[in-house]
Amino acid sequence: MHYELHGRPEPDAPTLVLCSGLGGAGAFWTPQLPALIDDYRVLVYDQRGTGKSPAQIPEGYSIEAMARELIELLDAVGIARCHFVGHALGGLVGLQIALMRPQLLQSQVLVNAWSSPNPHSARCFAVRTHLLRDSGPAAFVQAQALFLYPPTWIAENSERLARDDAHALAHFPGQDNVLRRIGALLAFDIEDRLASITTPTLLIANRDDMLVPWTRSQHLADRLPDARLELLDHGGHASSVSDTPTFNRILLEHLARQRDPATAA
Repeated sequence: MHYELHGRPEPDAPTLVLCSGLGGAGAFWTPQLPALIDDYRVLVYDQRGTGKSPAQIPEGYSIEAMARELIELLDAVGIARCHFVGHALGGLVGLQIALMRPQLLQSQVLVNAWSSPNPHSARCFAVRTHLLRDSGPAAFVQAQALFLYPPTWIAENSERLARDDAHALAHFPGQDNVLRRIGALLAFDIEDRLASITTPTLLIANRDDMLVPWTRSQHLADRLPDARLELLDHGGHASSVSDTPTFNRILLEHLARQRDPATAA
């Protein structure tokens, strides 16, 4: 898989691994890099079958397979310990790694993630699936912003979104890949294993997220043994993009707390 290392070059530098959502591209995290690269070594990557990691995703693809692929990548790069940050689907990958290789994770940050299916998100993904199958990639890409961002942000960033849509359409990974990735996230269910995940966890959720109810993050906070929830009023499903300063501040405070819990309290 295509990956990039940014920031501090030392192998023993504190390391962050950033894992994107359904789109899968490491470029999703571009707004975070300037805030991180002075103090951390940061790995971003394009997930299998997305971006610069072309592949035909098999039927029955799963979040467990995505976690295994990332573990293999980190082993190859020589990363034995890291802080993990995952958005939506990427958060599911983090939870799966916490079950499969807990010693890899110093902490995890899960952004608008979940531990089992819910009817609202299932309805949203059904709509997106029908758009892709019945109307094609252009309609799917155009609708994406409606699920990711608040209406006010969309209205204020129309030119940027037009460029983003054109790029996404030009690099569209193919209908089968997208549908199989959606199938993987819809099938994810680890409810009966949450109590065994002891990784220190920060949950970030947004009340105005129209794709994943913020209560799914509250559910995780209530059931994970070592978890804390930061609940934001604004930002939609992708506040790392739509409210970058707030998101970066919360992320940096979490990382400082992991370094020195006493001074970061």
